[in-house]
Amino acid sequence: MSDFATRREVMVDTQVRPSDVTKFPIIDAMLSVLRENFVPHDKREVAYIGENVALGNGRVVLEPRTLAKTLDALNISKDELVLDIGSGLGYSSALISLLAEAVVALEDDANWVRDSEEAFQEVGADNILVECGPLHKGAAKHGPYDVICIQGAVEQIPKEIIDQLKDGGRMACIFADGALGRAKIGYKLDGSINWRFAFNAGAPLLAGFEKNWDFVL
Repeated sequence: MSDFATRREVMVDTQVRPSDVTKFPIIDAMLSVLRENFVPHDKREVAYIGENVALGNGRVVLEPRTLAKTLDALNISKDELVLDIGSGLGYSSALISLLAEAVVALEDDANWVRDSEEAFQEVGADNILVECGPLHKGAAKHGPYDVICIQGAVEQIPKEIIDQLKDGGRMACIFADGALGRAKIGYKLDGSINWRFAFNAGAPLLAGFEKNWDFVL
């Protein structure tokens, strides 16, 4: 039997805190959410390594450092509605649910949607709504959102998603730059996004977020 509780503490002490993530709600969330329950069953033993964990189909659960630093930069508050795009098996949404008023977890894989809904029910996370649909279209019917978080790399963000962010709201994503990536926080003002560099991070490019995607046949 693996001692996942100890691994969770080690993850926070060696990956999260040294990355200058000090906000108690984020530390508490990462100690509380059982990461091993939100990765493929055959990946449970590597759930707490300091790397992205493969979900399949070119998708990953972002490494703890990247997720923690993203949440730290977003500074989500208890009265906010968050759209979590590419939620996978639900780890990021489970973390955000402890910081926000409510979360819409958007995923395009029906099996992952089912599995994440079951995982949320098991832990009593009743402020998460799981939506199945194309990631690049967002989930307009539940918006507009105070915060949008994208769980993967992008080259560009469809206007349809930007339109779902409230004016004065903020968005986090990793911009792909070759093999590297740069996590940025975007602040929406008067309909446009002002991007600020946050930290370096890597992730696979999400389908639908490529440059000039609308023109690809």
